[in-house]
Amino acid sequence: MNPVLIAGCGDIGQRVARPYRAQGIAVQGLARSEARAARLRAEGIEPVLADLADRGMLKDLPTAGAMVFYFAPPPTQGERDPLIQNFLTAIDPARRPAKLVLISTSAVYGDCQGAWITEAQAAEPQTARGRRRLDAENTLRRWGRETGVPCVILRVGGIYGPGRLPVARLQKGLPILEPADSPYTNRIHQDDLARVCVAAAQRGLAGEIYNVADGHPGTMSQYFIDVAKALGLPPPPIVSRAEAEKVMSAGMLSYLRESRRLDNRKMREELAVELQYPDLAAGLAALKNTPQQ
Repeated sequence: MNPVLIAGCGDIGQRVARPYRAQGIAVQGLARSEARAARLRAEGIEPVLADLADRGMLKDLPTAGAMVFYFAPPPTQGERDPLIQNFLTAIDPARRPAKLVLISTSAVYGDCQGAWITEAQAAEPQTARGRRRLDAENTLRRWGRETGVPCVILRVGGIYGPGRLPVARLQKGLPILEPADSPYTNRIHQDDLARVCVAAAQRGLAGEIYNVADGHPGTMSQYFIDVAKALGLPPPPIVSRAEAEKVMSAGMLSYLRESRRLDNRKMREELAVELQYPDLAAGLAALKNTPQQ
């Protein structure tokens, strides 16, 4: 069976690694430091010391015949992603991977005014973070065409689960937008995302894009309200759109300016994924007795 290499081997990468390790498949993950390498070893993942920002550290990547997962986020500035370019350029043609799966984001679609969208929707990102992700997608698509390596792109909604909830925000009592004015957002539980990644490696078609979400979008404000209720926290205060422009961070306001609902039929049908947490209620119900960070 194909060995596995994970670039950006954080929480999701480690979750993806577990089913492979359970089958006795060798899993390696890139690590920028010895401390990070030690954490990967503790997870049963063999570390490969490499920094995506340092081309000199990307020599002799173990990609031959490997199932490669690229989960590393772009830099936080600019509108390009040089890190994925560094990684792909460093792959020796004699060490051709079996397939490469990229995690991207639904932010590449930009604002769709709350409409349901499929993968056929034009990508028109309105934020720098969305443009960086689209640049990564385009870089991978070009590389895939040039090398013949099958590449699959996952456009992922908001990831949630233990350790990925807005606990600090709710504890601080930060405000949310009036629910009637709140944009639609899309979610996927972290365990389900890991399962989708594995399914994409197994069944994803070369050059294809898949929306990854549970298919039950809700408003951003309702999400905060539901999480607060599930965790036994006070409901967040509500402000108008005008008030939000004065008191919310630029980052939060950028999210409030985009609204879309992801159609996940292609993911369910082509990748044959049955979600463990098919909606937010199921995911939040599983949080009982689970420590939150």
